Amino acid sequence: MLPIVRGIGGNVVSQTVTLSTAARLSDDEKLEVLRLLDQFRQWHSLDEKRYCLVCGKLITGRQIQVAGGTRGNGPVRLNCPTQSCNSIAMDWVLPTDEILARVEKLAEEERKASALQAALPPAAANGNGKTVHSDKGHEHFVSRLRKLAFHLKRHA
Repeated sequence: MLPIVRGIGGNVVSQTVTLSTAARLSDDEKLEVLRLLDQFRQWHSLDEKRYCLVCGKLITGRQIQVAGGTRGNGPVRLNCPTQSCNSIAMDWVLPTDEILARVEKLAEEERKASALQAALPPAAANGNGKTVHSDKGHEHFVSRLRKLAFHLKRHA
């Protein structure tokens, strides 16, 4: 059992939570842990969203990972659910209209890039491990650039 303690108006409120690295909490327990451990913002629901300043993703209380606890795993902590993001509660802000517009713009750019990538002909690797594009127009353009660079270098 791990005690989580916070002071409210001079009174000490204590609750005991048992966690391991891969903790499974009920919705009520997780919401209580968010409320106790996120000292920067209030949580009214697990469906509330926060914007992670580190990875740039919108996350919900349901997605936030709760780790740590007993058995030598250290204190209970909150982590961003995005893979390879090490942010904590202080890195999460309430999403403003500006942030939501930015997130939507980035998502649209990712969709366009994915569609463009899917439309490109597949690349093949040559014997040297380098990627060779089968796009003849691209090869023609690169060839012309090389000729121009050689011409400019010769006259410099």
